[in-house]
Amino acid sequence: MPLEMNRDVFITCAVTGSGSTQDRSPHVPRSPEQIANSAIEAARAGAAIVHCHVRDPETGTPSRDPAMFREVTERIRDADVDVVLNLTAGMGGDIVFGPTESPLPVNESGTDMAGATERMAHIAECLPEICTLDCGTMNFAEADYVMTNTPGMLRAMGQMMTDLGVKPEIEAFDTGHLWFAKQLVKEGVLDSPALVQLCMGVPWGAPNDLNTFMAMVNNVPDDWVWSAFSLGRDQMPYAAQAVLAGGNVRVGLEDNLFLEKGVLATNGQLVERAKGIIESMGARIVGPQDVREKLGLTKRAPVTR
Repeated sequence: MPLEMNRDVFITCAVTGSGSTQDRSPHVPRSPEQIANSAIEAARAGAAIVHCHVRDPETGTPSRDPAMFREVTERIRDADVDVVLNLTAGMGGDIVFGPTESPLPVNESGTDMAGATERMAHIAECLPEICTLDCGTMNFAEADYVMTNTPGMLRAMGQMMTDLGVKPEIEAFDTGHLWFAKQLVKEGVLDSPALVQLCMGVPWGAPNDLNTFMAMVNNVPDDWVWSAFSLGRDQMPYAAQAVLAGGNVRVGLEDNLFLEKGVLATNGQLVERAKGIIESMGARIVGPQDVREKLGLTKRAPVTR
């Protein structure tokens, strides 16, 4: 596939994530108010989409509490800046096994397995314009942790998203995830053209070398819309690579804490840095309304209290 640079690029800011970054930077937001404020900062800096998880305000650990998602949603929608809201639906598929000689019973302190309706409860309540669908199961970084998303679970959650009128963002951590995403579209569970996020360099998914990246890109159907990111110091190089390969850009504190070596970043600063890279390449940054038109999204009104 020949490279065809994207000339109209949208930026997604992944505001906080669910990784154990809460004690590594004072800029990682914890409370719903902090998460919303950081998302609004990113929107003002040029992000068309903000991707939000929620955390326990005291400990910073990841949460699925619908009340916290609702507060984040209300604060962002009530703000004086326009942005497309993308809420995670990735929580509730976590298994932490016991030691290798006795993997069962599972480690209850880290395991969080929920049914499709429970995993989608905050999406049904808040009705964001986009929510994520982690399109496969994966050994995810830690020794005994498995991110679990069975074909049956993905079909159920994907159909719920479609029925709610919420656009799924397919999170693809390897080529097999794209293979199954195409199957979901073929079955009519997801609408086409689909929206994809290529997640590069996440242990132990697709490594972030250029050959693997282009293999991922070449597995995205031509009429689908996609973005890409990588972690840490590779975040900004991937901003350039994604644009060159015809895609869009994701940055944010979920994936990288630093603006440069030794300098902790805010979400707004990461968006500004990515914007500078993209514009210096001769591309145009597009806003939330352009994204809605491109993806067929409907802007939601503030949630009624």
